[in-house]
Amino acid sequence: MSAARAFIVALLMVWACAASADVAVPPLTGRVVDQTGTLTGGDIASLTQTLKDLEARKGSQIAVLIVPTTAPETIEQYSIRVADAWKIGRKKIDDGALMVVAKDDHHLRIEVGYGLEGSLTDVTTKRIIDEEITPRFKAGDFAGGISAGLRRMIKVIDGEPLPAPEPPHWQDQGSFNGADLLNPFVLFGLVILGGFLRTVLGRLIGASATGGVVALVAWFIAGSIAAALLVGGFAFVVAMFADAFVPTGPAGRGRYGGGWSGGYGGGGGWSGGGSSRDSDSGFSGGGGSFGGGGASGSW
Repeated sequence: MSAARAFIVALLMVWACAASADVAVPPLTGRVVDQTGTLTGGDIASLTQTLKDLEARKGSQIAVLIVPTTAPETIEQYSIRVADAWKIGRKKIDDGALMVVAKDDHHLRIEVGYGLEGSLTDVTTKRIIDEEITPRFKAGDFAGGISAGLRRMIKVIDGEPLPAPEPPHWQDQGSFNGADLLNPFVLFGLVILGGFLRTVLGRLIGASATGGVVALVAWFIAGSIAAALLVGGFAFVVAMFADAFVPTGPAGRGRYGGGWSGGYGGGGGWSGGGSSRDSDSGFSGGGGSFGGGGASGSW
């Protein structure tokens, strides 16, 4: 009998611990993370673009998180945990903000980084919640409430004198990162260009010309001499040894003849290759810090 009681007590303790466990902080997969399915794909895309434009213009970052509940924590406790984990905003500038919506709890909070506390004050964020967000939430318009709240927040941030955003680093340019240098289309183009210039100018001069042309284009797009030199050097090597990449055709046909006609003719197998660049999956926090500034509300 005592063993049975001990077993039941142990089960109750396990259940109690599980029930009181904190809600996990989800991974930062984009500027808008909806774990409730409340927002449509179009809603998320529109909000994401608005937040991308803010970051490009001002350098500041805002993220939105929708969860079913934060229980057993308060939304204030949960939001600061998310802010600490995601680190929205630039490092040492701390110009990030986080909007957390706990849908089933009917609570929301705007968490503000240190660098924005002078403009997005507790009073200001409370007014944004009460005047823009909760009236729409009460009417069931979650996308509209979030959008209106973000627009008001962005208007305030736009008036704040902040350090200008850094120009994009060459590594982040979609056409010249390490992965895209190995893209079959890029390699194919380099081989064809290198082969043509080698035929006209000779191996060394042709490969050098290929590297120079590609470096010039890389410098023009990325605005970085380092990027231009690296990409140009890569193009030189590919052009210099282009014959190693091109299959020898049948007797009587040149290396750069019809031997490629079937390999990339339709291109259908690569039709979706660039679609991932339109997503927000590469977004990450910039290292910003939060100290509990902001406001909460309910509807």
